Amino acid sequence: MNRRALGAATASALALSLACTTAVHTAAAAPGHGAGHQGAPRADVWVTTPDRAELLHRREPVAFHDGSSTQTTITIDPNQAFQSMDGFGAALTDSSAAVLAALPAKARDDAMRKLFDPRQGIGVSFLRQPVGSSDFTAEAEHYTYDDMPAGQSDFGLGHFSIAHDEQVVLPLLRQARQLNPQLTVMATPWSPPAWMKTGDSLIGGRLKDDPAVYRAYARYLVKFVQAYAAAGVPIDYLTVQNEPQNRKPGGYPGTDLPAGQEAEVIAALGPMLKKASPRTRILAYDHNWSTHPGDVGTTPPGEDPQTDYPYEILESDAAKWVAGTAYHCYSGDPSAQSALHDAHPDKGVWFTECSGSHGATDTPEQVFRGTLTWHARTITVGTTRNWAKSVANWNIALDATGGPHNGGCDTCTGLLTVGADGTVSTDAEYFTIGHLSKFVKPGAVRIASTNFGTTGWNGQITDVAFRNPDGSTALVVHNENDAPRTFAVAVGEQTFEYTLPGGALATFTWPKSGSPKTPKREIPLTGAKATAQPAGDGTAALAVDADASTRWSSGAAQQPGQYLQVDLGRTTRFDEVALDSGDNLGDYARGWQLSASDDGTTWRDLRSGTGAGQLTTVAVPGTRARYLRVTGTGTAGAWWSLADIRLYRSH
Repeated sequence: MNRRALGAATASALALSLACTTAVHTAAAAPGHGAGHQGAPRADVWVTTPDRAELLHRREPVAFHDGSSTQTTITIDPNQAFQSMDGFGAALTDSSAAVLAALPAKARDDAMRKLFDPRQGIGVSFLRQPVGSSDFTAEAEHYTYDDMPAGQSDFGLGHFSIAHDEQVVLPLLRQARQLNPQLTVMATPWSPPAWMKTGDSLIGGRLKDDPAVYRAYARYLVKFVQAYAAAGVPIDYLTVQNEPQNRKPGGYPGTDLPAGQEAEVIAALGPMLKKASPRTRILAYDHNWSTHPGDVGTTPPGEDPQTDYPYEILESDAAKWVAGTAYHCYSGDPSAQSALHDAHPDKGVWFTECSGSHGATDTPEQVFRGTLTWHARTITVGTTRNWAKSVANWNIALDATGGPHNGGCDTCTGLLTVGADGTVSTDAEYFTIGHLSKFVKPGAVRIASTNFGTTGWNGQITDVAFRNPDGSTALVVHNENDAPRTFAVAVGEQTFEYTLPGGALATFTWPKSGSPKTPKREIPLTGAKATAQPAGDGTAALAVDADASTRWSSGAAQQPGQYLQVDLGRTTRFDEVALDSGDNLGDYARGWQLSASDDGTTWRDLRSGTGAGQLTTVAVPGTRARYLRVTGTGTAGAWWSLADIRLYRSH
């Protein structure tokens, strides 16, 4: 983990300290309790609040009803599917294993169930495991699995051994797999053995630029995968270097691995791994959304900063061996994941590390609130809405001092904190992960849902939705605002309303058998162009960008004659139009006229009406047109905003 990057990413949002001594309140019943109820479909509800009054607390179910709502409305479209999910969790680091192993047997088993049991705990389903030592190592000396005296090498890997991990780490990993057989394990090294590196040290330096070293390192990684599989912990994913541009790690293992060297290692590793462990897939990069300024500043003289590192790997010959790219949270924002996906849609995206942190004077209350709200919008929702197939925090458990650690971070938090007296408490990250891992099962698929919040904080409602392998739906919603917010959730022709406390995180689930019917399909507006009057500083396009966190706005009080016009690019048949003013409360048209045209010159009126709330749906069955115009016909002091115009066709 890049500590310099952590400070930069969290200074404005993560006023964090050692967190939460309150136990989780969660029912043992499986998600989807509403399935067996007669009458209207119902959604089960679990809520966590920043003041810890509710911690994964199961509330009374909420019933769907026919019709729409005047509230800000999250519209779910199960017909639009995106990435499949591998799982959610953290890293069972050497330090995490040490603090858990030190617990009495019953307390340790309770902690493991709290983490990994899908019914009695949060069902952690993804672990990112260090290959050898990281900064979170309980030992006094850092290590790999093939350490040699200075000046000696072991190209035959005759000294390779995972005996260190058999003491504590592997027994806990095996227990985790027993508690959750669907657990996915990803492995990442912080450093190759020192004899493979310039400087003959685990801390800093580069891999020696020698094909024999590239092959030796590839064999080392394959032997690790084989040894772990033989020990009962198969490896599903493997990266070749943690944070390859972190050239100056603070007293802990790290390696400057330029993109060219990573490509060389992957080219050697790919064929070996395919033969030795076909299930294990290679992920590239494993670093921040953007190159941290500190990493740019340490670029060696004569070299250019590699600010497009993941693109270089995916555009190299080694790309054929790469399943996708892994990202961390300490610089940039999750939109980088979508940018990479758009450039390389055939490759996946995994989010693999983010840690909470705390300041010297932060109170536990500040820590919990800051961690919960930043992680909820940025990691829980932000990464998954930007194509991440996994969400993994850093340490799964730490002691009350944020350790033990050997170099690196002295302000990190985990999912669990183990006190000096053996008590185990849940931190905010337990809940930001748990609101996903308990309800979104491996193999689930993200589905479309309108989203109004941003990872940069705009005080609105942000959300992400999934369809589980059993057909049930899980919707995770975060209220970014400090004040309570009321919103609606619409599926097909049915809706429910709900109010969340300020800063709260909630998961709603409903089963396939009780899911509202969706008799319509959204028509993509790819290539559509919009114009408006008033022009709104050229923001008309934001009304047709399929992103309800952006908007066109009149920029002035509502007056008759204001309009937004859309050129669909071709004649299109549609049966319904949604005029969504998003979460900008009160910015809906007080009166409206919907018109259509085939040529953009001659118009025919379709429907007109009076606005009553944030979402207006207009039935226009069998309409065919290339152009669509919505004109304001009312007067109000409020501006008129359109976050999204959506077209639907009946099945």
